[in-house]
Amino acid sequence: MEESNAKRRPKHLARMGRWRTNTTCYLRKRAGGRGHNLPSQFLQGAAYKLGSGAVTLIILWWEARR
Repeated sequence: MEESNAKRRPKHLARMGRWRTNTTCYLRKRAGGRGHNLPSQFLQGAAYKLGSGAVTLIILWWEARR
């Protein structure tokens, strides 16, 4: 009999759902406790990416112009 590398489904799906809910609640409490929340952190990350992309475009434009 061949062994499969695929993950087996858990026997107790309700237990996995409870674990996911508890983990989500824990992460939300932890992130909110420091004055941050997940949407604001996401927006800060997106703004950082946009800013770094804009700087890259300016540098490329400057180099192509010279």
